[in-house]
Amino acid sequence: MLRWARAWRVPRGILVDSSPKRSVVPVTFSSSRSSGQGNADPRPLPLSYNLLDGDATLPAIVFLHGLFGSKTNFKSLAKAMVQRTGRRVLTVDARNHGDSPHSPDASYEAMSLDLQGLLPQLGLVPCVLIGHSMGGKTAMLLALQRPDVVERLVVMDISPTGTTPGLYIGNFIAAMKAVEIPEKVPYSQARKLADKQLSSVVKEVSIRQFLLTNLVEVDGRFSWRVNLDALAQQLDRILTFPQQLESYSRPTLFVLGGNSTYVQPSHYPEIRRLFPQAQIQTVPNAGHWVHNDNPKDFMDAVTSFLA
Repeated sequence: MLRWARAWRVPRGILVDSSPKRSVVPVTFSSSRSSGQGNADPRPLPLSYNLLDGDATLPAIVFLHGLFGSKTNFKSLAKAMVQRTGRRVLTVDARNHGDSPHSPDASYEAMSLDLQGLLPQLGLVPCVLIGHSMGGKTAMLLALQRPDVVERLVVMDISPTGTTPGLYIGNFIAAMKAVEIPEKVPYSQARKLADKQLSSVVKEVSIRQFLLTNLVEVDGRFSWRVNLDALAQQLDRILTFPQQLESYSRPTLFVLGGNSTYVQPSHYPEIRRLFPQAQIQTVPNAGHWVHNDNPKDFMDAVTSFLA
């Protein structure tokens, strides 16, 4: 189990990293770290995070990654955001992802609750919440549930409706679970073996490389650090959005990829209902991973929104 990093006691200019040392987390292939057994625990989990220091008088920026991602997805962007805005920037591993604990509960309600535990602990309330895909849905739900926690909201290429590409995501999970790697092979060889086995289902090289960021090795044995069992069991919940009646009336920016089909014009009425102050901006030459495909225009959009 991870422990809270006491970020408020660390001198300014220091990067706080709450991640555990890999060498003390024994795993076997396709096993998962669990926060408990049996039914879901309603208590928040102690998430792994990185906190970059900045001006404490300004609301911090908090990045939430998407499905199969981790806080490292925003490593370069977080540093650039500190330099551009002078603000503190937090990147977080969602439950069942990265270095955060595993749980059978992969719901957005649980992920929102985790942040409601973490952000006040770090003194980051209210904050600017930026979420991509799954992280965008978590960010939207947190803003709707606790508007006092979210000063401004940025949602990256997702909407508060159902997500359509569910079938292939389920196939990706099944393909990852089926991967077999012998013990005590070099990590480079293990990646090649996993890549080859995934290639029959995951055709795009870039997506395979992204999924392979979850392959970890401890004591000669390989594991997926993402909790595939929980994600498979609750994929339907991940691909939908919890029904909400209340709206979030503070400034909101939806940043869409110009080449992406995740957010359709038919979703706009629900966006406007739940987020009446929403602006919708399309970033050209970008797919679903807007911040990777066109980081300059994404940064320009966010910093202009913050200004």
